[in-house]
Amino acid sequence: MKSLDDREQSSNLHARSGLRAKWVFVGFLALAVFLLFTEHRAHVLGFLPWLILLACPLMHFFMHGGHGGHDHGAKPKSVEGDER
Repeated sequence: MKSLDDREQSSNLHARSGLRAKWVFVGFLALAVFLLFTEHRAHVLGFLPWLILLACPLMHFFMHGGHGGHDHGAKPKSVEGDER
């Protein structure tokens, strides 16, 4: 049967190896992104103007309802104490 100290060392080792694995994965991911970008830069940057043009209708579609509606010509609401 393991003592309490052995179990603490085992869990600490497991936690460190999990953290190390995460850093290795982040490093691998960063390297993969860097290599993909450098090798395919012309393709990625070639799509950039089209992505900007695509953003215009998408922003209009998703952000159109945020300005309070279309009450053109409606009477303004009176403020309390303002009786004209």
